[in-house]
Amino acid sequence: MSGGQHKHNHTHGMAKNTLRLAFFLTFFILAAELVGGLLANSLALLSDAGHVVTDLFALGLAWFATAQAERPANARKTFGYHRVGILAAQINAITLILITVAILWEAVQRFQHPEPIQPGVMFLSAAIGIGVNLYIGFGLQKEKENLNMRAAALHVFGDVGASVAVILAGIIILITGWTPADPLLSVAIAALIAWGAWRLLRETTDILLEATPKALNMHALVQDMRRIEGVQDVHDLHVWSITSDMYALSCHTLIDNQLTSESSVILRNIETLLKSRYKIAHSTIQFEHHAHQDEYCSVNGLYCQLDARPEQHCHDHDDEHEHEQHDHMPHQHEIEH
Repeated sequence: MSGGQHKHNHTHGMAKNTLRLAFFLTFFILAAELVGGLLANSLALLSDAGHVVTDLFALGLAWFATAQAERPANARKTFGYHRVGILAAQINAITLILITVAILWEAVQRFQHPEPIQPGVMFLSAAIGIGVNLYIGFGLQKEKENLNMRAAALHVFGDVGASVAVILAGIIILITGWTPADPLLSVAIAALIAWGAWRLLRETTDILLEATPKALNMHALVQDMRRIEGVQDVHDLHVWSITSDMYALSCHTLIDNQLTSESSVILRNIETLLKSRYKIAHSTIQFEHHAHQDEYCSVNGLYCQLDARPEQHCHDHDDEHEHEQHDHMPHQHEIEH
């Protein structure tokens, strides 16, 4: 094993261990806030416990992603098990939306029928959450190179802010006796949970529908590919996400017939462009010398419709083109992952 590979594996192991510790510590925070919320009769604290569930998901998904990197793909799961995390994320998002509805319902009841609150218990439970979350957050920030770790750290520090708000609500109740501060804060936390859950639901749905990643500019991608020497045109282009920040691409590329012998160089240049500028490491490029166009392709031929019926596939040619098809067989290359 090379020194660089050893360093990568060591760093990967450290990230997984940090995430595992953070995940179980967050369970401790959740328990403290649930118990504290029940004892203090604080809806704000219970709402914050709901927000902690979002932290559990973020940490769990990041931990899952690092663990899956050690699990090889197989003949049945050629891309591995990355989509399991996306399915879990979608279920979690739906659950969080239901939690938000429950919080809002209870808040309405509290506004109509105020109940006594125990600020002291609120302080203790929220303080536990702040202390443990700060420990987790600073631990996650040590892995600055890992995007999953950075995203999880943002979730954790967000919960620190919610816990601080719970303490402020407790101070208001302690000084003024104005108990509506508790359900009012719970509504604000519920809105925070709902916003995060909606974004999560939208992102996971896009991935499952194999939508083009939002961070990717398709027009710029096509223009950059066309600028590569030897590339005349690009069509039947598909770009999708296997999971978060893991992109895949397939397309047909028209090249000069005189440059067939240099197809490996063109392929390497396309591969370098996709990896360095667009973070696309999984690509399939099919080279062609003659452009094709039929009723199943859009006007400019860049995108083609997929049809379940084999006789109407976008790349089928009718009988009059059969001779041409035999004379000019396309060269297919696959970028190695």
